[in-house]
Amino acid sequence: MNTHLLALQLMAFQGCLGAFDTIYHHELTEALPGRPSARRELGIHSVRAAIYSALFIGLAGWEFQGWWALLLLLVFAVEIGLTLWDFVVEDRTRLLPATERVTHTVLAMNGGAFIALLALGTPQAMALPTALAWQPQGMLSAFLALCGVGVGLSGVRDGWAAWTMGRVIAQDSATAAMHFADGERSFLVTGATGFIGQRLVRALLRDGHRVTVLTRQARQAAWLFEGRVDCIDSMAQLPSSRRIDVIINLAGARILGWRWTAARKQALRKSRVALTDGLIEWIAGAEHKPAQLLSASAIGYYGIQARGDAASLKENDPPQPIFMSDLCREWEEAAQRAEVHGVRVARMRFGLVLGRQGALPMMLLPVKLGLGGPLAGGSQWLSWIHVGDVIGGMAHLCRTGAEGAFNFTAPQTVTQREFSQAAATVMRRPCSFPTPGWPMRLMLGEQADLLLEGQRVVPARLQEGGYAFRFARLEAALRDLICTKVT
Repeated sequence: MNTHLLALQLMAFQGCLGAFDTIYHHELTEALPGRPSARRELGIHSVRAAIYSALFIGLAGWEFQGWWALLLLLVFAVEIGLTLWDFVVEDRTRLLPATERVTHTVLAMNGGAFIALLALGTPQAMALPTALAWQPQGMLSAFLALCGVGVGLSGVRDGWAAWTMGRVIAQDSATAAMHFADGERSFLVTGATGFIGQRLVRALLRDGHRVTVLTRQARQAAWLFEGRVDCIDSMAQLPSSRRIDVIINLAGARILGWRWTAARKQALRKSRVALTDGLIEWIAGAEHKPAQLLSASAIGYYGIQARGDAASLKENDPPQPIFMSDLCREWEEAAQRAEVHGVRVARMRFGLVLGRQGALPMMLLPVKLGLGGPLAGGSQWLSWIHVGDVIGGMAHLCRTGAEGAFNFTAPQTVTQREFSQAAATVMRRPCSFPTPGWPMRLMLGEQADLLLEGQRVVPARLQEGGYAFRFARLEAALRDLICTKVT
């Protein structure tokens, strides 16, 4: 087979695989455009995409002859260098899921193959007069040109996200200063590499505190926080003589994902209850007991609530005998065992946390595409909170030394329909495409209740304690996160 034609076919496969990687990993599961830590990676992606766009469009119908062939080799060299740099940056800033690692490996192998095939023809091409010879390959050329346009648009998207992220980082540094305590304190944070944990650790560092993080990816965390925190991967690495003033426990496997089989439920319990038990065991043997433990939970504690004019749920309302309630209750009971050792325990029941990472980017995707609308009728209640108020609420609890249960939700509760309408208004999109709930229930089973049912939860104790929400209204929160001006 003609090596040039085979190279073009491999390029077409590269385009398909690259599109999958961009849409599934970078946009959906990893949501890179919403991660401040991914700014450099996005910048590299933008430059690489511009190079690939030129290659796809250029090689779709032309053969590079003479000195053009040498220029093509130089472009390949630059692309290889950017790819290697991208690997280093990814390894330092995030833990790639297994599917993305496999995809990147196949992309690298396939890219190396088509570059090698094209390079083999360089001596013959350089012997010809310098020219771009028009030699189209029918539908293959049309597909490669289409790939070139697509990867070019992706590069513009990544470049814009990287530029915008610079403004976001500057805005966070300027406006998100939180005061946790007078004087320097020593904090232990679990779940520090999550999107809430990252902002928390940076806020603690800005406030002048010492931070130790417990994480399974200690090397990644060290890079992520630029060596400014101590990283341990088990409590056994933390000496009992180490003074820890406050523990903030955010760790827990992602609740949304595979169906809640018996094995999955056990894994969710282990990542929350067993890890918290390990913290309590360390506290029991610590020479200097922490003054306070802030432990995460969720408004799933209250179970599900009827639609319509439902009463607002407060911290003293009881749980229900269903899995998500049981999980939160067991998690909180594990944390409360620290009280035996004289530690004040504050249990933080999070609602839907809105940020540039987490669930919001995926929730906004259909709205961005103009396909937003009510889900399963849209009358289910949605209790939300801006991630800035999550950090602010934690700082408030630390300053006041509070204990007990606290609902981390904004004062304004909305229905799912109202949420979709607010997002569509902010993004200037229509909101007229209803989505039935049965396909989601068919795919997720019991887990679908998290999305199709809801709770109307209010932050009674936070407000009674004097916490002033920065984002009490949904539209203002969405405008802040989508980087548009609040009017």
